[in-house]
Amino acid sequence: MSDRITFIARYVGIKDDWPGYSLDLFSYPAHYSGDLDCVIIPHGVIMDRTERLARNIMDDLGNHAIVVLCVLKGGYQFCADLVDRIKDLSHNSNRTIPMTVHFIRLKSYLNDESTEDLHILGGEDLSLLAGKGIVGTGKTMKTLLKHVEAFGPKMIKVAGLLVKRVPHSSACVPDYVGFEIPNRFVVGYALDYNEYFRDLSHICVISDTGKMKYKI
Repeated sequence: MSDRITFIARYVGIKDDWPGYSLDLFSYPAHYSGDLDCVIIPHGVIMDRTERLARNIMDDLGNHAIVVLCVLKGGYQFCADLVDRIKDLSHNSNRTIPMTVHFIRLKSYLNDESTEDLHILGGEDLSLLAGKGIVGTGKTMKTLLKHVEAFGPKMIKVAGLLVKRVPHSSACVPDYVGFEIPNRFVVGYALDYNEYFRDLSHICVISDTGKMKYKI
């Protein structure tokens, strides 16, 4: 496994030729049988990495009040677990982060293709961000950052569980990254394909059969 996964100071990098783990090694909903190729990140590894990101945020922002801006729907599970880990650390430390949480929804995917048509829901009035520190969680951040900056926050930090390795990409690179993964369409841990697979605990690669089955 060591030659397929790289541990870098900022993130855990999963190499392009990493085949993932066999589905037979894990429990997953039977209704997704045949719809997945492999488990690329098991749930337990996600949770361990999320705790490390929470510690990094505590080290950087401890004692500063922040607004956590959660990007729905795909970011809700990561955001909830990250906030829980920060709360746990705050309860057992001399440093603490007073937090409020606000939710915003972005829609940019049709089937497995990202579209240019990005809808922002719940972001019409973000005046509560004025003068505050922000930790944003989720994907499709470039457009959202421009939108949020207009409300005058004191600073903005982005936390993302996954960053895809895409050639010639100009996407925003989060300040806190969980994993860098190959350019494959993944589902699970609240990440969906046309609203399916949100009930999958692990992050998995969807199969061609799964794409066809749930295509709209």
